[in-house]
Amino acid sequence: MADIKQELKSADDQQNYAGSNSNDPKNVQELTQYVQTLLQGMQDKFQTMSDQIITRIDEMGNRIDDLEKNIADLMTQAGVEGPDK
Repeated sequence: MADIKQELKSADDQQNYAGSNSNDPKNVQELTQYVQTLLQGMQDKFQTMSDQIITRIDEMGNRIDDLEKNIADLMTQAGVEGPDK
């Protein structure tokens, strides 16, 4: 008896799942298009994030260069010799 109830529940779950996902692809061509669209969206987001990271790294490099210059200027004003490079 418990097995029959479990099978009925499983069948109901499958029907509910199938009914709630009406946007799912219906054939291989739709599935291929769906996957390509998802991959393109992921690639676009990855490229945007990559560009933002590179921009921030460049900005950080410029700020470090400015900081090094300011420190060198302060050391010169204080009469301290800078490290030999």
